[in-house]
Amino acid sequence: MNRNLKSIAFLFLTAIAMTSCTNEDTPNTEVPNIPATAAEFKAVRTEALAKLKQTFTITESSGTVTLTSASGVKLMIIRDNLRKNGLAFTGPVSIEYVEIFDKGHMLTANKPTMGLTTDGKKNLLISGGEFYIKATNDGVALETIGTMALIVPTILTDGLKTGMQLWIGNQEDPENLVWKNVADPGTNGGKGGVQEEGNNYYVTFGNFGWTNVDKFYSDPRPKTTILADAPDGYDNTNSAIYLSYDGEGQNALAKLDTYTAAGLFSEHYGQIPIGLACHIIFATEDNGQWRYAIKAVTVSADAVYTFTLAETTVGTEAQLIAAINAIQ
Repeated sequence: MNRNLKSIAFLFLTAIAMTSCTNEDTPNTEVPNIPATAAEFKAVRTEALAKLKQTFTITESSGTVTLTSASGVKLMIIRDNLRKNGLAFTGPVSIEYVEIFDKGHMLTANKPTMGLTTDGKKNLLISGGEFYIKATNDGVALETIGTMALIVPTILTDGLKTGMQLWIGNQEDPENLVWKNVADPGTNGGKGGVQEEGNNYYVTFGNFGWTNVDKFYSDPRPKTTILADAPDGYDNTNSAIYLSYDGEGQNALAKLDTYTAAGLFSEHYGQIPIGLACHIIFATEDNGQWRYAIKAVTVSADAVYTFTLAETTVGTEAQLIAAINAIQ
């Protein structure tokens, strides 16, 4: 009997020892997630914007020069109006040009459609196209003493919409671009406007930099402020959270542009309609790619929406853009 008990005890202890050995010897293959740094997140956005750049060279010494973009937008610049350090000059002009018509590229390039209201708040804009134009001669940035023009086919922006106006990008904070209506008091370079005719927007403007054809999103429902919580390890330096309003097509993207002391992303102006069907989008960098999550919600008053790492997907820039543009 004692011999049997000892044998059973020996077998039991041996099994424990083998299990312990197995657990210690088996490597843990799960790779811990290391959040992106601020520099890595900035780099993936910078790369996305660089891919959108088109370049042209103006060799004419005078007259109106018409350049046609990859999508068919016509840019008209009067060569005689260009100035270098305030003076007329000779020589070729290099043009750097960007056009953005969909919310997928707005997100990856970090160029949402958020416009300043007259009381200093921000609200969603419905865009007829975002444009960046820079002119240089021998690496020196140029100015114009007149106006330039764009002819934008409305087929690029979900068709013609009435009430569009001209907006310019706030250059004071390139990381958080916000749009200012040129008609608002105190807006630098208030020349120009938008005319809707046939299948085109005819746009005139007086400054190089970012230009936008837009009008404010309008919704009569009561408004609220919403908050969003990013996965652990992510904040407003290494990630961003955006809003895509359902039913507004491809050419509008809002952003939760402030970060609270409690560690939450916020739209703190109280401009989100209660009952709005929308998608909240978390985005960051991951090993040269994008880590993102898309959450469908119906906005309720003072809601807090939370993202976990398990909800995120890692993919290429093209996959993220396709996923964003698939949101309807």
